[in-house]
Amino acid sequence: MKLGAFSVSLTVKDIHASKAFYENLGFQTFGGNLEQNWLIMKNENCIIGLFQGMFDKNILTFNPGWNQNAENLDSFTDIRDLQKELKEKGIQLLTEADEASEGVASFTLEDPDGNVILVDQHVNRP
Repeated sequence: MKLGAFSVSLTVKDIHASKAFYENLGFQTFGGNLEQNWLIMKNENCIIGLFQGMFDKNILTFNPGWNQNAENLDSFTDIRDLQKELKEKGIQLLTEADEASEGVASFTLEDPDGNVILVDQHVNRP
């Protein structure tokens, strides 16, 4: 199963302090909007998202259809196919993608320890 580009979405108390901290670790702003309290930062192939006031817990994030540079892939497994495969394996989803849709979609699930996993596709089906 290929889930796409991986990142960790961190819930932060002070986005400016977190931005400065991760810049000291070598991360650079890769995307996002500081005025809206969210940033995507990158250090080589490591990607983190900083989100202030948007969710309660850190989230493991996968983006089908993207590589680690947020570039569209020519070939990838569509999110609706990933969702179907997980459901066939008996994995319970917290939220589901609309299987009738064609474009962007997402679903969420939790691992056995309560860690939230977001599968978030930003591109149309291949």
